[in-house]
Amino acid sequence: MENRYRNHDCGELTRDDVNKKVKVAGWINSIRNLGGLVFVTLRDETGLVQIVTEDESIFRDVTRESTASIEGVVRLRKEANPKMKTGEIEIVLENMEILGKCLNVLPFEINRSKEASEEARLKYRYLDLRNPEVHDKIILRVQVIDYIRKIMKELGFTEIATPIITASSPEGARDFVIPSRNYKGKFYALPQAPQIYKQLLMVSGFSRYFQIAPCFRDEDCRADRTLEFYQLDFEMSFATEEDVYQVGEKIFYDLFTHFSKKEVSARPFRRIPYKEAMEKYGSDKPDLRNPLIIEDVSNIFLDSEFQGFKGKIVKAIKVNNCGKPNSWYKKLEEFIKEKGAKGLAYLQVLDNGELKGSIVKFLKDIEINELKEQLKLEENNVIFMISDTENIDKLMGILRNKLGEELELINKNKFEFCIINDFPMYEYNSEEEKWDFGHNPFSMPKGGLKALKEEAPENIVAYQYDFVCNGCEMASGAVRNHDIEIMKEAFKIAGYGEEVIKNKFRSLYTAFQYGAPPHAGMAPGIDRMIMLLSDEENLREVQLFPPNVSGIDLLMGSPNVIDEKALKELHIKIRD
Repeated sequence: MENRYRNHDCGELTRDDVNKKVKVAGWINSIRNLGGLVFVTLRDETGLVQIVTEDESIFRDVTRESTASIEGVVRLRKEANPKMKTGEIEIVLENMEILGKCLNVLPFEINRSKEASEEARLKYRYLDLRNPEVHDKIILRVQVIDYIRKIMKELGFTEIATPIITASSPEGARDFVIPSRNYKGKFYALPQAPQIYKQLLMVSGFSRYFQIAPCFRDEDCRADRTLEFYQLDFEMSFATEEDVYQVGEKIFYDLFTHFSKKEVSARPFRRIPYKEAMEKYGSDKPDLRNPLIIEDVSNIFLDSEFQGFKGKIVKAIKVNNCGKPNSWYKKLEEFIKEKGAKGLAYLQVLDNGELKGSIVKFLKDIEINELKEQLKLEENNVIFMISDTENIDKLMGILRNKLGEELELINKNKFEFCIINDFPMYEYNSEEEKWDFGHNPFSMPKGGLKALKEEAPENIVAYQYDFVCNGCEMASGAVRNHDIEIMKEAFKIAGYGEEVIKNKFRSLYTAFQYGAPPHAGMAPGIDRMIMLLSDEENLREVQLFPPNVSGIDLLMGSPNVIDEKALKELHIKIRD
């Protein structure tokens, strides 16, 4: 079918098209009038092409970012432009039709839109997306999702779409709720994730399910979290933890080796229990590109004369050849104190093997020697220590990350994956003085019913696992609890009776009484995958029309006011 606007794409013309009459269409990217010779670049999704004419009048009233259809003959340029894909050729203009005039002054330069404020970029997102650098991230998103579908179908998974309008469920985050017009005082909700539906699919007899699933959570936005995001949700019946690992490893390895030239960690990915991750890295999402390890040196100071360490938990990080001035150490100490530490001790090993630092005079020779032996200290090593602080593991993790960045220890050309497993089933809520679920309440506890009845809550671990890459949580999953008796006991420890399960999770509670298969799965975050592949640090850069960090959609003007008539139909009254 003939296209009246164009028969070629701007960025696809080559020297093979020389002497051909072509028609292209796109946006007027630039206009340069050299007096008697006008050069114009026209841009479409495929790239730029240069147009040249001696008739200055043609572009006299034309504005940049207007759309145009241009007809002319392709010729070789006298001097090629290696920075342009079409830099060998240009089109000698014969005819032009303006299709849509740009009437307003641009709020920012299209090719430099990333330099504008985020507020302006999101308000005029359709202009921001004209910037090839921004545009290409959305194209990458489409390609990644297509590739994911290919992998999943090759692995025998069936793509099934679960409902978007569902029931409110206490799954950890805050629901977006939808008031019912027909049922006064009742509400639907948007799904935080297809968690319950995908488990019901396993009970329904589907063997392997997947979905590119939209998820909605009424939570405060941040760099790696927005109100709406997408997951690759998948679930497998009659499956073990290891079955899920193998699928997850294939997805991440194939995807990242296909779309990036960076080094990707080999399969199988390293498996690290949660407890070990917190002790060694101070985080359940460690960046393994950082070589620094946290060490517990508390045993050295059990009977110390230094009151800051005596009988307290003391943790240390050893750094090689730090070579920084005193001002740097002071700034580092101020940084970690702002995060909640009471202080930061640091000791340097001199050329003669002696230690230098503010606390050396308080340490006994035996303590210094034990530090040297345990940490295998050598000349020019520096050790940083924190003691007696609540959340010391987390603080040491923050310190480890900061040192890795400041000392440029992190290999930016690598994707380092690992699997964190054996998460605690419960965590203690000191405010309410009760045990809460540490993660997904539907996870199967290791040891089953016996562990729930005989073990202390703090010692119970779950078949719960996260895939982590470069310090980012990329996926979370679990072997699911499919046994009613185990479920009742698990919820009982968290302070919920059987009636709560019946009411809040009615569908699962009932379905599991009709022969539920053991099942397991996980949900890789698609936005985070694309964020890493794009070398971006903000999810909004890889989403099409995102809200701002305050959750406001500046483009569409939401949230907005609904008129009184609509509120009345929904049985809603606005309170002051």
